[in-house]
Formats: sequence, C-alpha cells, structure tokens
Amino acid sequence: MSVVRPYDLVIFDWDGTVMDSTGRIVSCMQLAAVDMALPSLADSVVCSIIGLGLPEAIATLYPQLDDAGIVAMRDRYAFHFIAAEQTPSALYPAAEQVLIHLREQGLKLAVATGKSRKGLQRVWGNTGLERYFDASRCADESHSKPHPAMVLELLEAMAVPAERAVVVGDTTYDLEMARAARVDRIGVSYGAHPVEQLLPCEPLAVIDRLDHLLPLVGLAASEFVMESV
Repeated sequence: MSVVRPYDLVIFDWDGTVMDSTGRIVSCMQLAAVDMALPSLADSVVCSIIGLGLPEAIATLYPQLDDAGIVAMRDRYAFHFIAAEQTPSALYPAAEQVLIHLREQGLKLAVATGKSRKGLQRVWGNTGLERYFDASRCADESHSKPHPAMVLELLEAMAVPAERAVVVGDTTYDLEMARAARVDRIGVSYGAHPVEQLLPCEPLAVIDRLDHLLPLVGLAASEFVMESV
C-alpha cells in the first residue's frame, strides 16, 4: 500500500537554512559600511535583515541613503562577498544528504532566496547543488520577501497547489512569505533569526537540524542514514 505524503514540493530558503553563510553576510555588510563611511551597527542588527533582497536590506539598515547610495553600498558588499567566496561557505550538517534523500523519495525541491540570481548561480557553481532543485526564484527577479510572489511563482511553475507545498526557512521573512501565500512553513533554529521571533509566524515546527525535516514531510527517519563528516 502506497504512503500518502503531505507535500509534493519543499521550498527552501538558502542563506541560514541550507548554507551556513550568515556570519559572512554580516561581516561583508560591515566592511561595505566602512567603505561607505557609514555608522557601524551591531552584528545582531545586521543579522536581522538577512532574508531580504539586498537593496531592501541596505535601505532598512541605512535609511539615510538615497538610491545612488544604496547602489554604491550594494556594489561594495558584492565586492567583499565575492572575495570571501574564494573559500565557499559550508553547508549545514546533513544538508546535501537531506536534499538527495528528498529527491530519491520523489519530492520536488525549489529555492526562494533573497540572493540575486547571479549570486545563487555563483554559489551553485561552487557547490554543484543546482542539480537537486527543480526551480528557483531570487529577489532580483521577483518581489523581496516577505511578499509571497516568489512562492506563488514557484507553485505556478511547478503546477503544485499551495496545500501540497511547504517552505523551510530561518527568518520571519521566509515564514511570513509562506503564510501570505497560504503555504505551510517550517522554521529552523540555527539561522539568522532566533526561535522566539519565528514562533509568532505560526510554523508547523522549528527544527534544530535539517534532517529533522524528514518526518514532517512524511518520510520515516529510519529511511535516512546520515553519513559521518
């Protein structure tokens, strides 16, 4: 007898959910602020904007900047981030194995990210992870989170109804995007936003490891063996 699973599509955020890149994002934003002679902000403040599109994040941190200033700050951030990526950020424990297992079990996978398309493709080129995903949307080709557009576009592209999809992310922006699209959502506790900020977004659960996602999408934990790293 076949098992009826709750979802056909899992939509992942990237930074802070699949890839351990939040520290790098914060440090590159701080370096860009120095370049622009802008006031230094606490790391926790910078961390709070992770998940937004880059222009929206910069405008939130430095509302005194005009459009030209936002572009200049974006360029300095990109300069530092690309330089830092000569050493690729690590994936979170079991991330690639979880993606492989979800694919092997017949689930469709997608990414909705605040990264630019160029940035996501660069990361995928460094890691080879693109092959696990059926579709993706980036902030520079859609609306920034928490607007639901990225999720709605992915649902349409994948021909999956909202009730058969779930979003996994580490920020309130991810979870509010999912809620606005009427899609279930699962938070992760190890990313940019603390658990107490995620809970008001009414996630189905907040998980401490990516492999803890498996039973929530209808897969038995016994089917998954995590390799030692």
